[in-house]
Amino acid sequence: MAGIRARGALALLALALCAPQARGRALEWYSAVVGIEYVDPQTNLTVWSVSESGRFGDSSPKEDAQGLVGVPHAPGGDPEGCAPGTRFWVPTPGGQGSAPWVALVARGGCTFKDKVLAAARRNASAVVVYNEERYGNLTASMSHAGTGNIVVIMISYPKGREILDLVQKGIPVKMTIGIGTRHVQEFISGQSVVFVAIAFITMMIISLAWLIFYYIQRFLYTGSQFGSQSYRKETKKVIGQLPLHTVKHGEKGIDTDAENCAVCIENFKVKDVIRILPCKHIFHRICIDPWLLDHRTCPMCKLDVIKALGYWGAEAEDVQELPTPESAPESVSPGNVSVALQEEGRSSGSSLPSSSSSESGPRCPASYKEDAGEHTALLDAGRSDPQRGGPVS
Repeated sequence: MAGIRARGALALLALALCAPQARGRALEWYSAVVGIEYVDPQTNLTVWSVSESGRFGDSSPKEDAQGLVGVPHAPGGDPEGCAPGTRFWVPTPGGQGSAPWVALVARGGCTFKDKVLAAARRNASAVVVYNEERYGNLTASMSHAGTGNIVVIMISYPKGREILDLVQKGIPVKMTIGIGTRHVQEFISGQSVVFVAIAFITMMIISLAWLIFYYIQRFLYTGSQFGSQSYRKETKKVIGQLPLHTVKHGEKGIDTDAENCAVCIENFKVKDVIRILPCKHIFHRICIDPWLLDHRTCPMCKLDVIKALGYWGAEAEDVQELPTPESAPESVSPGNVSVALQEEGRSSGSSLPSSSSSESGPRCPASYKEDAGEHTALLDAGRSDPQRGGPVS
């Protein structure tokens, strides 16, 4: 899973680098230090306060400004100062009329640019916009391109209402504006969020599909391996029921000079252990056993050996329960490595009756008994019949 996650992270990084719209933008802005000074008419004391509660506009020059505070003085009492001909009232101490002044206007009613231009026409040295009541003590960025070199800041609603109440009471208020702290805010646009989300979901779907495919293939492979092992184990037990014979010197049933194993293409030699198939073809045991495990058929006549023995894919437990036939006189036992030919039967010229085999031990399966008896009869006939031209032992 760690590898999947790493590949997904690399893919997302590549997508982000290839798509410029996915990159975040940095917003730089400066706070403003706002100071006010006025004389309390009740106590005749000078009140002075300073706080970093303002924010410079996006197009405002970052420089200091000061002056007496003036508010819009219109017949309708419009505090936004949006009208081009808006007049401002500036209370001055001692009737001074030429002192620099700062326009204080409320947010809303028109664009920030219209407010700034209306105050600039009245020769304001700076414009202070106080926020709406619903935003509380927060300030926001202001876009006012095309307003020239006039200083523009925003303050919170409580601060703006405090100054406005003093001015409306006719109290001269002097305001100073200073440069505060530089702030860099990084943010991601809505398009970037959607793009990254789609890329992430796509990678998760691809990873999930790959994971499902991997485990399905692993499950199928494990099942096939288990079935193959069980099948080979069952087939090996059935092959073990086929009769075996050890080649002896001077044996008449097998011509060691002419006959060979069709699997390894080598002649049979004395003491070779051979396997006799139901079709009477013989092969080296070490050659034919692996062949039958893979193919189940005789290499020469293509006879299905397993079916010929009467097994149609029986379970391994059924094969284990099959009784192993015991050796009987003058017959080939499927469970033994060699067939001991009876020397006593060579001079009689004929094989013993089949009844002796049945009386000597448990009855073998019919197919095995007939095949073994026929093969033994062929070998005995070659030894006992001197008229056919073969040597007599």
